[in-house]
Amino acid sequence: MDINSSNIEQIVRQVLDSMNGNTAVAPAASGAVPATAHVAMLTGLEKFEIKEYPMPTVGDDDILVRVEGCGVCGTDAHEYKRDPFGLIPVALGHEGTGEIVKMGKNVKVDSAGKPLKLGDKVVTCMIFKDNPDITMYDLNKQNVGGADVYGLLPDDNVHLNGWFSDYILVRGGSTVFNVSDLDLDSRILIEPCAVLIHAVERAKTTGILRFNSRVVVQGCGPIGLICIAVLRTMGIENIVAVDGEDKRLNFAKEMGANAVVNFKNHKGIEALADGVKDAFGGYLADFAFQCTGSPVAHSNIYKFIRNGGGLCELGFFINGGDATINPHFDICSKEITTVGSWVYTLRDYATTFDFLKRAKGIGLPMEKLITHKYPLEQIDEAFKTNLKMEGLKIAIVNK
Repeated sequence: MDINSSNIEQIVRQVLDSMNGNTAVAPAASGAVPATAHVAMLTGLEKFEIKEYPMPTVGDDDILVRVEGCGVCGTDAHEYKRDPFGLIPVALGHEGTGEIVKMGKNVKVDSAGKPLKLGDKVVTCMIFKDNPDITMYDLNKQNVGGADVYGLLPDDNVHLNGWFSDYILVRGGSTVFNVSDLDLDSRILIEPCAVLIHAVERAKTTGILRFNSRVVVQGCGPIGLICIAVLRTMGIENIVAVDGEDKRLNFAKEMGANAVVNFKNHKGIEALADGVKDAFGGYLADFAFQCTGSPVAHSNIYKFIRNGGGLCELGFFINGGDATINPHFDICSKEITTVGSWVYTLRDYATTFDFLKRAKGIGLPMEKLITHKYPLEQIDEAFKTNLKMEGLKIAIVNK
């Protein structure tokens, strides 16, 4: 048997851990935990380097996860292009999932109380530490936008802080969920789907979004397409999708939209609003979801909504600039009820698991949202594909 120094170091480390009673370690059948891990570290604008670091010590409350896959988010792309959060060097990736290969002795259950064991498939949500305002079952809790997240953490001596890697150390105080009953593609989609579960829950607070509502969804990127899927799983069938790309509009139909409008085929907002009205059989929408980061799109969306209708704005995850509206015509005289939506709550995250099962059960092609998969060493190519908008959801998948 060929045993090199890395193998010996890894074996000795596992034996010592077992003797000290500190951790449970994945059995040999799952593959030995190596002595080092690889991280795609963003070291400069549009520059990833695959770094190799010693495998960190797993504390009593920690979990070591072998990464199986992670989606590329628009936030990742912003960091890649401009570093708006000033994090470089940083290990990105927050839409990740993987298998538990090592866990501290105090780890027994996940954040929803579900048992955890070696080999379970998990996802993380946020790192809350001591924030009493964010709890699992408080219906009035704040969203998790102010918490820390793996994939957007400053680099430290652990380094395994993002899901664009082959291992990640989930530290005590983090939220973690056992999602072993979901396939890999579904698990990669959990984080973006949670964004839409939250948005629809926000929309429902208006009292306007109902079973028989006419709903317009503007923007058919991953967020808009998932929005359509969430609405369909709720039984809402009268959905019109608006976008400028026929390929995305065709996919919107697969996800459950019963009519589509290409804004490029209409000159001016009045003509576009008439196009939406025609798609609803002569009616304006009862409710609208604005899923793009375009200020012009936000200005336009009010024209699609009937008097007394509702709007959920969820497209601006970062500052995309100011939008121009007419408060009298767009809001006051129409008595539009508007809600904003940003990220999600812990409850929304858990609800997402059931949504994905329901979507699959009614035949929605959620897996087709992931159009490109790249290995970790091709992460630069993955990001370039994402920036060129050549696909929908781009993912890094480890073999």
